[in-house]
Amino acid sequence: MDNLPLHHTKWSDRLAFDIALTLEGSGETLQEVIGRHQISSTDVLSFNADPIFLKKVDAYREEIRSKGMTFKLKARAQAEELLTTSWMLIHDSAVSPAVKADLIKSTVKWAGLEPKGEVTNEGNGGGVRININLGGQQHAVQIIDNQSEVVDATPIEH
Repeated sequence: MDNLPLHHTKWSDRLAFDIALTLEGSGETLQEVIGRHQISSTDVLSFNADPIFLKKVDAYREEIRSKGMTFKLKARAQAEELLTTSWMLIHDSAVSPAVKADLIKSTVKWAGLEPKGEVTNEGNGGGVRININLGGQQHAVQIIDNQSEVVDATPIEH
C-alpha cells in the first residue's frame, strides 16, 4: 500500500455525497463517479458493505430529498473535502506560519470549538456577569437572555 491515495483505504464524504446524488437520479452515473474518484468497482462493493458508509449515503439522500440540491448543501460537501487540503497545508513546511495559523483558527471556528466569553450557568439561559467597582462599592450586573439588571448607584466625587 505504498503511496496509494486515501480512497484505497477509506471512502470520503464527497464520494458518499456523489453516490447519494446518483441514487437520487440528479447526479452523474455510477461509472462517472467511479472514474472521477479513481476507484474500482471492487472498492464500491467494499464501501457498500460498510454500514457507516451506507448510513452516510442514506443521510445525504434524505437531505437531497427534503431540501433539494441547494447551494448550501453543495458548499458543505466541498467544505468537508477542503478540510483534507487544509490539513496538508498545515503540515507542509513550505507554507508560512501565518497561513497555518489562519487555517487552524478557521478549523477551530468551523468546528464550534472557539473559547466563549465569561459565561456563568446561573439561570436557565446562561448569561454574563459583569462586576463594576464604583469607589469602594461593589455592584454586579448580570445579563441573562439579553435582559440586564439595572444597577442604581450614586456617584461619589473625589
